[in-house]
Amino acid sequence: MLEFGSVPKAFTRAQALRAIGLTDRQAKQFERSGLIQPLDAYAFSDLVALRTIVRLKSKKLPPKRIAEILEALKTRWNESQNPLSELKLTGEGRRIHVQLGSLIMDAISGQLLLDFADAQASQLLELPRGREGAREAERKHREAEHWFQKGVELEQTENSLEKALDAYRIALALDPSLTAAMVNMGTIYFSGRLLDKAEKYYRMAVEANPNYPLAQFNLGNLHDERGRTHEALKHYLAALKLDPQYADAHYNVALLYQSTGETLKAMHHWRTYLRLDPASHWTDLARRELAKLYQSTVLPGSRGKAGQAV
Repeated sequence: MLEFGSVPKAFTRAQALRAIGLTDRQAKQFERSGLIQPLDAYAFSDLVALRTIVRLKSKKLPPKRIAEILEALKTRWNESQNPLSELKLTGEGRRIHVQLGSLIMDAISGQLLLDFADAQASQLLELPRGREGAREAERKHREAEHWFQKGVELEQTENSLEKALDAYRIALALDPSLTAAMVNMGTIYFSGRLLDKAEKYYRMAVEANPNYPLAQFNLGNLHDERGRTHEALKHYLAALKLDPQYADAHYNVALLYQSTGETLKAMHHWRTYLRLDPASHWTDLARRELAKLYQSTVLPGSRGKAGQAV
């Protein structure tokens, strides 16, 4: 489920350690090793992190090795700030796996195993690492495109958004420059009202490819949603600089200029939108807004007629 919420720090240190079955001495060892931060109060997510540490320790892994695994996870999955509490870590013997949705990754080797609902759909992949030849890079690019298209297909299937996100994550693991996957992940989070994650992926897309109009437009939408008019306008205009025929960007820019009282600029973008997209279901609204602005600029007694300057 695409739900997110903050959890209050409802547990004292003593309560948290007692719930996990840790002594104060053991907790301090974890803190000295840098695996956890010393806290006076704990949220539920902190308890999850503590429990994960205990489970990993039961695999006879030394703290240094656990720290290396966690650092590798943070590098591979920059979406997770704290793998201990945000990712599900499991192990078989001395092998540690991380599970995120339907995605399973070997934490040490970097191998991925994806199971889309049935066992027949599972496929083993390996994350790219080190310098590779042109042929191998091309193979990984094709694999990335395959998983990207799989994500697009899954977005159209009911109750498959989490699986779509998994497919996009694999696409990005194979090709970290695949901007379209970043944009689509951002849009899924945006639609789910997870605006912080949406902003993260839209920003990643803009940084990866500043010349991608859709990335600039979507980041503008996010800023607009958050009431950041100046930032929204900046990204909409960036999208228009890259693609002057981007009708939706003209529409949104017209709305922003109209809301800030910049009537002539708003009229220009309304006219441009109507020229580029004269038959969409937004056309009538655009015509009405342009007519209102035109009427507001006509001096009393003039012979002008609202709505003619389209």
